[in-house]
Amino acid sequence: MGCYLNQRTVAKTVCCSGIGVHSGKDVNLTIKPAPENYGIKFIRTDLPDNPSIPARFSMVVDTSLATVIGHDGFIVSTIEHLMATFAGLSIDNAAVELDSYEMPIMDGSAEPFTRLIKEAGVKEQDGPRYYFVVKKPIELKKDGKSVGIYPSSDFRITCTIEFDHPLIKKQTFSAGITEHVFEQEICSARTFGFLHEIEYLKQYGFARGGSLENVVVIDKSAILNNDGLRFPDEFVRHKTLDSIGDFSLLGLPVIGHFVLNKSGHAFNHAFIETFFSEKESWETRTLT
Repeated sequence: MGCYLNQRTVAKTVCCSGIGVHSGKDVNLTIKPAPENYGIKFIRTDLPDNPSIPARFSMVVDTSLATVIGHDGFIVSTIEHLMATFAGLSIDNAAVELDSYEMPIMDGSAEPFTRLIKEAGVKEQDGPRYYFVVKKPIELKKDGKSVGIYPSSDFRITCTIEFDHPLIKKQTFSAGITEHVFEQEICSARTFGFLHEIEYLKQYGFARGGSLENVVVIDKSAILNNDGLRFPDEFVRHKTLDSIGDFSLLGLPVIGHFVLNKSGHAFNHAFIETFFSEKESWETRTLT
């Protein structure tokens, strides 16, 4: 996330298609330029009157399997990878049209969305870019999980995961999130799941679109994907990717250092509520 003075949008309209990882439904996605102060909005073109919903934490209705936003009786599911891409590439304003209720999973990472936006190009706008600037630490800790944010000169994330599995164990990834770092070190990390969990989800009508094409699948002792991992620590890099997407729902870019331990979508969302309850710990301002 670059520290830009002005807001940014995509320079032209771009499209892609894919399958929803949970719904198994085909979906067409279009990303369009949007005016200043528009933010990121998702538009359901398959519904009457094409209703839209802003990508804000107050619109989150479910975090059990993915980040789901909802409003007025409709939802848009699994938005975190595209939201991470917008945040990682410093895109403030965009209209996202889709013709189903779940985003396409693509290859399980944010790399296809990153390529799409790089293809579109970026247009700098006239309006100033506002930031949340963290002045004092904010922390949330519960049941061995924690998220904190601390004053910093840039946007940073340190993410630690720990799984009782020989191929994962404890992993930590830490970086200042620039566009280059996002593109080279984070965006291509894929979502992962354990074989027994995926089989269980499929029994109950979830993960209908999940496959080795879009999920890193792990059994008791091996990676089942023929091509293996993209990074030795791809698991924690993907959790970092998810977190960038989740925290983008704050609504403004952040200048601060997030430190996460064993967190996920639900706990990240709980932290955002804590963040907004501690208004004395941050301020909103431009960089001019």
